[in-house]
Amino acid sequence: MVISITSVTALLLSSLLFGGMVLFSFGFAVFVLKHLPTDVARSLIRKAFPIYYLLVAVIAVLAGLAALPSDPVSAAILLTIAVTTLAARQALMPSINAATDRGDRRAFAILHGFSVLLQIGQIVAAAIVLVRF
Repeated sequence: MVISITSVTALLLSSLLFGGMVLFSFGFAVFVLKHLPTDVARSLIRKAFPIYYLLVAVIAVLAGLAALPSDPVSAAILLTIAVTTLAARQALMPSINAATDRGDRRAFAILHGFSVLLQIGQIVAAAIVLVRF
């Protein structure tokens, strides 16, 4: 079996993507919301999520480009993660914040629920890529 530098790079970046998404979603965010006062937690989460989304998108693009020569399907999955993450960062996150700011609990619940489902879907997609490698 011949292993190329691009396939190793794709595997390492995809592993970083998957691990980072799981750690942030089920570790950092949960920890912050559980252990800090609500106003402090919300402020910290609002500051962290734009950076998190940007890192996820960049890593997914790099992993997708690295995967392209050896596995176009995985590359497409990774690039889809990047595109949906940028959409979440630019549209969904501001909508969630606006709903919170105006006290619209129903809109917040719907939008946040969608963002959670999207995040879980992206984590599953990243896991699928890892299994494919």
